[in-house]
Amino acid sequence: MDPTLRERALRLLARREHARAELAKKLAPHAESAAELDALLDDLAARRLLSDARYVEMRVAARGARYGNARLAQELRAAGVDGELVESGLAAAEDELARAREVWQRKYGSVGLPADTAGRARQTNFLMRRGFSGETIRRVLRGGHEDD
Repeated sequence: MDPTLRERALRLLARREHARAELAKKLAPHAESAAELDALLDDLAARRLLSDARYVEMRVAARGARYGNARLAQELRAAGVDGELVESGLAAAEDELARAREVWQRKYGSVGLPADTAGRARQTNFLMRRGFSGETIRRVLRGGHEDD
């Protein structure tokens, strides 16, 4: 038995939150028309079953402990989330500096601060790949936990 478009949407939303654009992309091959898909997505949003704001909150909470604001923003925009929602979601997240210090501590806590240029470059590149800003990386690698 082939499930209806609404059933497919509800099944996907039951597993985890989805951005509107992400859900539309998953459902598009099963929709008879774009109008049918838009009507379904509008209905789900009206019933508060589909929310980009909730999706942003969920993604930032799930991935914020490992990644910086730049990477989180890129992932959210790639999922089709509006820029204003991305900015407000990141503003509500935990301080990026604190998250960067925790990530650095898990990876390099036993090694400590870099003693040479090569070590500093390695640790800087690690934090950059995680999406932390240059200023945040400088503050982490400066050492100490004072907030300058």
